[in-house]
Amino acid sequence: MSGETRAAPLYCPYCGEEDLRPHDGAHGAWECHACARVFSVRFSGLLPRKVER
Repeated sequence: MSGETRAAPLYCPYCGEEDLRPHDGAHGAWECHACARVFSVRFSGLLPRKVER
């Protein structure tokens, strides 16, 4: 794992509220204080794209 900083989520994917804080239980996990859910966002990869010139 590289030490680069990732962008924080702007809203909860479950309720849409913005009251998010990092969760102490797991690396990369966020807790929503509006709906009491804990979630994580993971980058899976890139879609292949044709480069046009």
